[in-house]
Amino acid sequence: MSLPYIALLSAFIAFIVSWFSYPFLLVFARRHNIVDNPNARKLQREPVPVFGGFAVWVGVVVGITFALLFAKSRIMPLTMGAMTVMMIVGVLDDIYDIPASLRFIVEIVVVWSIMAIGGRFINDFHGLWGIHHVSSFVSMPLSLVAGVGIINAINLIDGVDGYSSGYGIFACILFTLLYFLSGIATIGYLAMTIAGALLPFFFHNVFGKKSKMFIGDGGTLMMGVAMVIMLFNVLYNGSLCAKWEDKGLGLVPFMLAIFSIPVFDTVRVMGMRMLKNRSPFKPDKTHLHHLFIDMRFSHIGTTVSILTFNSLIVLIWFIAWQLGASIDLQFYIVVALGLLVTFGLYGIMRYHERHKTKFFYRCCALGRKTHKARTGVWEFMMKFMDRSRIYDKFLS
Repeated sequence: MSLPYIALLSAFIAFIVSWFSYPFLLVFARRHNIVDNPNARKLQREPVPVFGGFAVWVGVVVGITFALLFAKSRIMPLTMGAMTVMMIVGVLDDIYDIPASLRFIVEIVVVWSIMAIGGRFINDFHGLWGIHHVSSFVSMPLSLVAGVGIINAINLIDGVDGYSSGYGIFACILFTLLYFLSGIATIGYLAMTIAGALLPFFFHNVFGKKSKMFIGDGGTLMMGVAMVIMLFNVLYNGSLCAKWEDKGLGLVPFMLAIFSIPVFDTVRVMGMRMLKNRSPFKPDKTHLHHLFIDMRFSHIGTTVSILTFNSLIVLIWFIAWQLGASIDLQFYIVVALGLLVTFGLYGIMRYHERHKTKFFYRCCALGRKTHKARTGVWEFMMKFMDRSRIYDKFLS
């Protein structure tokens, strides 16, 4: 069986398994009170089950197991182990609210294990600033910081319906394209399978009413560690992706373009918390998605807006590459755009909000337009997501 067909079947199996396991896990979460309760910081008004990440995990495990029947991989079992550990830690955090310090230690151990056992970490800049292979004295701590940082960045974007899962699908599609064009089949399976497993959750999270679940820390931490592994498999010395250097493609700028908004937004948020002598891990309402909600955007309007900005950063990077920009220039363009969206846009709009300018109220008027009447296609999708007899029997 050819590699693309294996990837498509793996993603399809993950989709089906995630789809059919979802209602049973929702009922389980309801029965055992595994819910996210509203408070002053959160945006929902009633308790919502927070077990969606487990449905995604089940789909990924079954999909990847199928792919491994056709393609042996030393990295994939390690990947599944790391994702499982982070999923368990996240679920425990959702249920028992474990200390941030303990979760942080587990993240460090998991990322270090990926580096030590898998032998994949950021030790090649692939031509950025003329640097290729990087000494272990630099690459090991750099990879550890980057890995833990990305896990937390993905975890912190889970604030509005569809954002974390929509971003995960967006990133996995881009990774899939890069891997298959580079001839890295097994990690391509992983990226495509995760996208397939996320789709059912995304639909329920956005359109479901009685079927709505949050992905929870279990889902975001699991997704974060998967993103780290996909990143490490691009930026390590010996990666097949290195062939793109000959065509002037900057792999570091491309990776940064994919992660730009989650990473730069996390840097801004944690930096502002520390400047105020607060713990960088103490939750608040200063993320980019909170800005859009404050501008009266709907949840799906917020998700679409932020993902559009992230897509534009990737698109502008791609145009710069196609126009012959050097790898260094590609990097500076991505950094500038990431800072512009996360620091610049946030700061400018908060300024207009404080001063109650006409510009801010016009933006709020634009945001209100994203609250469309739930009729037509939207109404059909809501009924379709909530149609399961399991919901009617146990959740009525």
